Formats: sequence, structure tokens, C-alpha cells
Amino acid sequence: MTVPAGADRGAPERDDLALVLVGGGARAAYQVGFLRSLIRLHPGLWLPIITGTSAGAINAAYLAAHAGSLTEAVSELSQLWHAQRVDQVFRVDNVSLLSQLARWGFRLVSGGGAIAPNVQGLLDTAPLRVFLNRTLTPSRTGEISGIAENIAAGRLRALAITTSSYSTGQSVIWVQGSDIQGWERPNRRSRKTAITVDHVMASSALPLFFPAIRLDDGWYGDGGIRMMTPCSPAIHLGARRIIAVSNRCRSSMEDADRPLIQGYPPPAQIAGQLVQAMFLDDLDRDWLNLERLNRLLETLPPEKRQGLRPVELVVIRPSQDLGRLSRQFEPQLPKLFRHLTRGLGSRETASPDLVSLLMFQPDYIARLMEIGEADADAAADRIAALLDADAADP
Repeated sequence: MTVPAGADRGAPERDDLALVLVGGGARAAYQVGFLRSLIRLHPGLWLPIITGTSAGAINAAYLAAHAGSLTEAVSELSQLWHAQRVDQVFRVDNVSLLSQLARWGFRLVSGGGAIAPNVQGLLDTAPLRVFLNRTLTPSRTGEISGIAENIAAGRLRALAITTSSYSTGQSVIWVQGSDIQGWERPNRRSRKTAITVDHVMASSALPLFFPAIRLDDGWYGDGGIRMMTPCSPAIHLGARRIIAVSNRCRSSMEDADRPLIQGYPPPAQIAGQLVQAMFLDDLDRDWLNLERLNRLLETLPPEKRQGLRPVELVVIRPSQDLGRLSRQFEPQLPKLFRHLTRGLGSRETASPDLVSLLMFQPDYIARLMEIGEADADAAADRIAALLDADAADP
């Protein structure tokens, strides 16, 4: 929704608009490109509800904590992504990579005995924590203070960060907001908290590659692992209009039938399929379910809807395959890290999706933002219709 100049942001006519940012590692740069178009076309936009999963949690937390306007927040976020490097996310020096590999190898051959070393992620994400501490500026207690300030000022209704509990197998959505009602389902539940850098680190911890993060009652990892309904947190928080940004293009039947490899699939191809299933397919399923529910509700009179209301959803997705695109930029990865990914067969597949998640390369990131901005421009009419308060049922 757009807030008129000088209006009281604490008392808007409608506060049911949500931005949903899903996971995808380095692909989250595409979301920033989309946001650049959004603020250019709607400079007075206000996003009362923001949810983030995996790398999308980083963007979500930054937007929710920024003290300025959305335009200023997106501009600064874009600059941060432009300056991003692989070594600002995880260590790629030879000593670190080789020592991590040695520990994992020794763990495997030890048979789980007493001499087995304690291993966490394949990569050391200490640089990512340094980056987040610098950009999100947490308080002494670890809380990202800007979030509470924006909630108190009425500039934000709620922020939700999704994680996966390795202890219970549940999706746990950490929520900070005003007048929030919790919810529970067999495989997912919400928890009210003050969002910290640890919550963001946990949500973006790619399984096996990034180490899990210790939160209140256990170890947590990437929020995209079991989150089958990425729009669900926004709906529970009161959203009736949702803009969701996907990181996966919609393939034609011809493209979908085209083989990506020749011969037996290398580990990189198998891992890429797992990546697609865990992080990139859920939004499509969620969109389909919402469309079906909306059509069903249209056939029922209001008194028989049992409190359910239609949810308007606009999904923005890449016009290009971001996995295929990453292959062009793979030669610029740090030498040893590139050598290791090629050992997994990243050059044997036409779409190295796994590598695309880890490709925090300036040239690749810049291209993703360009595509995101162009795709948002192409969807400008759909977005404008969603943002028009008069076009939606109040």
C-alpha cells in the first residue's frame, strides 16, 4: 500500500499488505532487483508485514530494521549486495577449506568412534556473521533494535523469520510484531521473540554446507527445508494482499523435457534437484493452493466461509533460469572453491543449481538484480492492481 505524504503511518487505512521473500542463497540478489523497481514505481510504499526464509531472511531483516524510508532501505541494501563477495559469506582461503574437508573426511573414516572430530558445516560462515553484525547493528543483548523501533513507531506490523528445527523436524517461524496471535500446526509453529542475528543466521544456514545455529531450545538450520507453505506466516499475521518473490523461473514443457546432463548424474546434479525441491518449488505449490481456495470461497456466501477470506497473491519470478545463468560466471569463483565444486560435477550439468546458491560473485549478483528489476517492470500492472486499495475488498 502507498502512504500519502505526511500521513500517520501508525494508523493506515489498511495494513494487510505483505512481502514474502523466499530462500535461494545468492539468488536472493534477484529480490533486491525487484525491490528497486518496486520503490521506483511506488516511492511512497509501506510494507507492514515482511517475512523471510533462508537468504530471503537477510533481506527481510534489513528492510524491517532500517530506520529510513523503504526507498532508502532498498537503495542501501542494493549497495550492500553490489559489494558482496564470496569471502564475506564463508571462508574460501586454502587453509580453511582444506581443514574443513580433512575434518569431514576423518569423521567419515572414524566410524563415529571417540576420536571422531566434531564437524558442523562444510564451510565456515564466520564472515557472514561479521557482515550481519555490521549491517544489522544488533544491541548488546543481540536484538536487532531497529525492528522494535519500527514496530513501536507504526512503520512495521510484523517480521517473521522461518527456520527448521533439527531437533524436532518442525518449521519454526520466529515472529516479532504488534498484537500478534501465535499458531501451531503438526509440522510448523510460531514463536514470539525479539529477532536477533542468530535467527537470521539459522534461517540462512544451508544444510550441510553452513553450520546449524543454536537458538533457545536446540539447533536450527535453513528455513526452506520443510516450509511447504511460504505464504502461510504472512497470512497468519493478517495479510490479505501478498507480493511473493520467487527465485525460480517457470519453464515451458519443451524446456522441462530437455536433459541437463549426459550420462550418469554427478553429485552436483543430484544436489541441484534436492535444492529445487527444498527451496525453489514450495512457492509454486502455495500459489496453486491459494488460487483453489480463492475460487472455492467465491462460490460461498460470506456467512458460510467460516472466517476465511480470499488472499490476493502476486508472484514475481525470474524470466531466466538462474541456475543456467550461474554457469557463465562460475569461472570467476575463488580457485580452490571452484576446483572443489567442479569435483562434484558442476561443469557436467547445464544448470548447476547448487553452485548458484553459493555464487556470491559481484558479476553474477549484478546480473540477478538487473533481471529482477526488469521482471518487476514487466509485472508493473499486476503489482499496481494489488497495491490499489480500492481494487481490493477492505
